Amino acid sequence: MPESERPQEKMMHYGAETLSNAELIAIIIRTGIPDATSVEVGQQVLKYFENDLSQFYNMDILELERNKDLPGIGKVKACQIKAAIELGIRVNRKNPMEFKVTSPQSVADLLMDEMQYLKQECFKILLLDTKNKVLKVECISQGILNASLVHPREVFVKAIKQHSAAIILAHNHPSGDPEPSPEDKNITKRLQEAGELLGIPVLDHIIIGRGTYMSFKQEKII
Repeated sequence: MPESERPQEKMMHYGAETLSNAELIAIIIRTGIPDATSVEVGQQVLKYFENDLSQFYNMDILELERNKDLPGIGKVKACQIKAAIELGIRVNRKNPMEFKVTSPQSVADLLMDEMQYLKQECFKILLLDTKNKVLKVECISQGILNASLVHPREVFVKAIKQHSAAIILAHNHPSGDPEPSPEDKNITKRLQEAGELLGIPVLDHIIIGRGTYMSFKQEKII
Protein backbone atom coordinates (compact mmCIF):
# COMPACT_ATOMS: atom_id res chain seq x y z
CA MET A 1 0.00 0.00 0.00
CA PRO A 2 1.45 3.43 -0.95
CA GLU A 3 2.55 5.42 2.09
CA SER A 4 0.07 8.22 1.34
CA GLU A 5 -2.83 5.74 1.52
CA ARG A 6 -1.84 4.17 4.83
CA PRO A 7 -4.40 4.97 7.55
CA GLN A 8 -1.88 6.41 10.00
CA GLU A 9 -0.40 8.77 7.40
CA LYS A 10 -3.89 9.81 6.27
CA MET A 11 -4.84 10.59 9.85
CA MET A 12 -1.74 12.69 10.41
CA HIS A 13 -2.23 14.68 7.21
CA TYR A 14 -6.01 14.99 6.98
CA GLY A 15 -7.41 14.21 10.44
CA ALA A 16 -9.19 11.23 12.00
CA GLU A 17 -12.58 12.33 10.71
CA THR A 18 -11.50 11.65 7.10
CA LEU A 19 -10.83 7.95 7.73
CA SER A 20 -13.33 5.18 7.04
CA ASN A 21 -14.40 2.87 9.87
CA ALA A 22 -12.21 0.12 8.38
CA GLU A 23 -9.20 2.45 8.39
CA LEU A 24 -9.84 3.43 12.02
CA ILE A 25 -9.97 -0.25 12.96
CA ALA A 26 -6.73 -0.79 11.03
CA ILE A 27 -4.98 1.85 13.15
CA ILE A 28 -6.26 0.22 16.33
CA ILE A 29 -5.18 -3.34 15.45
CA ARG A 30 -1.94 -2.12 13.73
CA THR A 31 -1.20 -5.28 11.72
CA GLY A 32 -3.02 -7.54 9.32
CA ILE A 33 -2.63 -11.25 8.68
CA PRO A 34 -0.66 -13.09 5.95
CA ASP A 35 -3.45 -12.86 3.37
CA ALA A 36 -5.09 -9.58 4.41
CA THR A 37 -3.94 -6.07 5.32
CA SER A 38 -5.10 -4.42 8.53
CA VAL A 39 -7.62 -2.38 6.49
CA GLU A 40 -8.99 -5.57 4.91
CA VAL A 41 -9.31 -7.14 8.35
CA GLY A 42 -11.25 -4.05 9.39
CA GLN A 43 -13.51 -4.42 6.36
CA GLN A 44 -14.15 -8.08 7.25
CA VAL A 45 -15.14 -7.09 10.79
CA LEU A 46 -17.55 -4.41 9.56
CA LYS A 47 -19.06 -6.72 6.96
CA TYR A 48 -19.62 -9.51 9.49
CA PHE A 49 -21.33 -7.15 11.94
CA GLU A 50 -23.18 -5.23 9.21
CA ASN A 51 -21.42 -1.99 10.21
CA ASP A 52 -22.79 -2.22 13.77
CA LEU A 53 -19.76 -2.37 16.06
CA SER A 54 -22.00 -2.50 19.14
CA GLN A 55 -22.47 -6.20 18.29
CA PHE A 56 -18.67 -6.62 18.39
CA TYR A 57 -18.55 -4.77 21.69
CA ASN A 58 -21.17 -7.04 23.25
CA MET A 59 -19.45 -10.30 22.30
CA ASP A 60 -17.04 -11.99 24.70
CA ILE A 61 -13.34 -12.04 23.82
CA LEU A 62 -13.35 -15.84 23.51
CA GLU A 63 -16.40 -15.71 21.21
CA LEU A 64 -14.57 -13.30 18.93
CA GLU A 65 -11.33 -15.27 19.02
CA ARG A 66 -13.08 -18.54 18.09
CA ASN A 67 -15.26 -17.04 15.36
CA LYS A 68 -14.13 -18.62 12.07
CA ASP A 69 -15.72 -15.78 10.10
CA LEU A 70 -13.26 -13.35 11.70
CA PRO A 71 -9.89 -14.96 10.90
CA GLY A 72 -7.90 -11.80 11.54
CA ILE A 73 -9.28 -11.20 15.01
CA GLY A 74 -7.48 -12.98 17.82
CA LYS A 75 -7.51 -12.27 21.52
CA VAL A 76 -5.20 -9.24 21.33
CA LYS A 77 -6.96 -7.53 18.42
CA ALA A 78 -10.37 -8.18 19.97
CA CYS A 79 -9.19 -6.52 23.19
CA GLN A 80 -7.78 -3.57 21.27
CA ILE A 81 -11.03 -2.88 19.41
CA LYS A 82 -13.20 -3.36 22.51
CA ALA A 83 -10.94 -1.01 24.47
CA ALA A 84 -11.23 1.67 21.77
CA ILE A 85 -15.04 1.42 21.75
CA GLU A 86 -15.16 1.61 25.55
CA LEU A 87 -12.91 4.67 25.50
CA GLY A 88 -15.25 6.34 23.01
CA ILE A 89 -18.21 5.64 25.29
CA ARG A 90 -16.38 7.11 28.28
CA VAL A 91 -15.34 10.23 26.36
CA ASN A 92 -19.02 10.92 25.58
CA ARG A 93 -20.21 10.12 29.08
CA LYS A 94 -21.34 13.24 30.92
CA ASN A 95 -20.51 13.89 34.56
CA PRO A 96 -23.83 13.48 36.40
CA MET A 97 -22.65 15.70 39.26
CA GLU A 98 -22.57 18.66 36.87
CA PHE A 99 -25.92 17.86 35.26
CA LYS A 100 -29.34 19.47 35.58
CA VAL A 101 -32.45 17.67 34.38
CA THR A 102 -34.49 19.91 32.09
CA SER A 103 -36.48 17.32 30.11
CA PRO A 104 -36.79 13.57 29.45
CA GLN A 105 -34.42 14.07 26.52
CA SER A 106 -31.77 15.45 28.87
CA VAL A 107 -31.98 12.30 31.02
CA ALA A 108 -31.69 10.12 27.91
CA ASP A 109 -28.67 12.14 26.78
CA LEU A 110 -27.03 11.56 30.16
CA LEU A 111 -27.57 7.79 30.19
CA MET A 112 -27.74 6.71 26.55
CA ASP A 113 -24.04 6.05 25.83
CA GLU A 114 -23.61 4.08 29.03
CA MET A 115 -26.80 2.02 28.96
CA GLN A 116 -27.93 1.39 25.38
CA TYR A 117 -25.49 -1.49 24.74
CA LEU A 118 -25.78 -3.31 28.08
CA LYS A 119 -26.57 -7.03 27.79
CA GLN A 120 -28.60 -7.13 30.99
CA GLU A 121 -31.31 -4.86 32.28
CA CYS A 122 -29.91 -2.31 34.71
CA PHE A 123 -32.23 -0.25 36.91
CA LYS A 124 -30.93 3.13 38.08
CA ILE A 125 -32.27 6.13 39.93
CA LEU A 126 -31.28 9.75 39.50
CA LEU A 127 -31.33 11.57 42.84
CA LEU A 128 -32.25 15.23 42.41
CA ASP A 129 -32.09 18.35 44.56
CA THR A 130 -34.78 21.04 44.70
CA LYS A 131 -33.51 22.58 41.43
CA ASN A 132 -33.45 19.23 39.58
CA LYS A 133 -29.67 19.06 39.70
CA VAL A 134 -28.37 15.50 39.86
CA LEU A 135 -26.92 14.68 43.27
CA LYS A 136 -26.03 11.11 42.38
CA VAL A 137 -26.90 8.25 40.01
CA GLU A 138 -27.41 4.95 41.84
CA CYS A 139 -27.64 1.44 40.36
CA ILE A 140 -30.38 -0.46 42.17
CA SER A 141 -30.38 -3.79 40.37
CA GLN A 142 -29.04 -5.74 37.40
CA GLY A 143 -30.82 -8.61 35.73
CA ILE A 144 -34.38 -9.33 34.65
CA LEU A 145 -36.47 -6.51 36.06
CA ASN A 146 -39.09 -7.50 38.62
CA ALA A 147 -40.64 -6.12 41.78
CA SER A 148 -38.48 -8.24 44.08
CA LEU A 149 -35.29 -6.72 42.65
CA VAL A 150 -36.61 -3.15 42.64
CA HIS A 151 -38.06 -2.78 46.11
CA PRO A 152 -39.17 0.67 47.38
CA ARG A 153 -36.97 0.19 50.44
CA GLU A 154 -33.81 -0.12 48.30
CA VAL A 155 -34.78 2.85 46.17
CA PHE A 156 -35.83 5.34 48.82
CA VAL A 157 -33.19 4.56 51.44
CA LYS A 158 -30.66 5.91 48.94
CA ALA A 159 -32.84 8.94 48.21
CA ILE A 160 -33.23 9.72 51.92
CA LYS A 161 -29.49 9.40 52.57
CA GLN A 162 -28.79 11.95 49.84
CA HIS A 163 -31.57 14.29 51.05
CA SER A 164 -33.12 14.06 47.60
CA ALA A 165 -36.07 16.29 46.74
CA ALA A 166 -37.20 13.96 43.92
CA ILE A 167 -36.04 11.00 41.88
CA ILE A 168 -36.16 9.80 38.28
CA LEU A 169 -36.22 6.09 37.45
CA ALA A 170 -34.29 4.70 34.50
CA HIS A 171 -33.53 1.31 33.05
CA ASN A 172 -32.52 -0.19 29.71
CA HIS A 173 -34.03 -2.80 27.43
CA PRO A 174 -31.27 -4.98 25.91
CA SER A 175 -33.62 -5.77 23.01
CA GLY A 176 -33.29 -2.14 21.92
CA ASP A 177 -37.06 -1.57 22.04
CA PRO A 178 -38.01 0.90 24.81
CA GLU A 179 -41.69 -0.06 24.87
CA PRO A 180 -42.63 -0.57 28.56
CA SER A 181 -43.70 -4.01 29.74
CA PRO A 182 -46.57 -4.58 32.21
CA GLU A 183 -43.92 -5.24 34.88
CA ASP A 184 -42.24 -1.90 34.08
CA LYS A 185 -45.58 -0.16 34.63
CA ASN A 186 -46.29 -2.06 37.86
CA ILE A 187 -42.88 -1.22 39.32
CA THR A 188 -43.28 2.44 38.37
CA LYS A 189 -46.71 2.67 39.99
CA ARG A 190 -45.45 0.98 43.15
CA LEU A 191 -42.46 3.33 43.46
CA GLN A 192 -44.61 6.36 42.63
CA GLU A 193 -47.00 5.50 45.47
CA ALA A 194 -44.10 4.99 47.89
CA GLY A 195 -42.60 8.32 46.84
CA GLU A 196 -45.86 10.14 47.50
CA LEU A 197 -45.97 8.74 51.04
CA LEU A 198 -42.38 9.78 51.72
CA GLY A 199 -42.61 13.20 50.06
CA ILE A 200 -39.99 12.26 47.45
CA PRO A 201 -41.89 12.28 44.14
CA VAL A 202 -41.00 10.10 41.18
CA LEU A 203 -40.82 12.63 38.34
CA ASP A 204 -40.35 10.23 35.44
CA HIS A 205 -39.25 6.78 34.35
CA ILE A 206 -36.99 6.64 31.31
CA ILE A 207 -36.51 3.41 29.38
CA ILE A 208 -33.35 3.37 27.27
CA GLY A 209 -33.41 1.46 23.98
CA ARG A 210 -30.89 1.29 21.15
CA GLY A 211 -30.42 4.96 20.27
CA THR A 212 -33.94 5.77 21.46
CA TYR A 213 -35.90 6.10 24.69
CA MET A 214 -39.39 6.22 26.18
CA SER A 215 -40.54 8.62 28.90
CA PHE A 216 -43.43 7.69 31.18
CA LYS A 217 -44.04 11.40 31.72
CA GLN A 218 -44.18 12.21 28.02
CA GLU A 219 -46.53 9.28 27.44
CA LYS A 220 -48.67 10.47 30.38
CA ILE A 221 -48.21 7.16 32.23
CA ILE A 222 -46.96 9.21 35.19
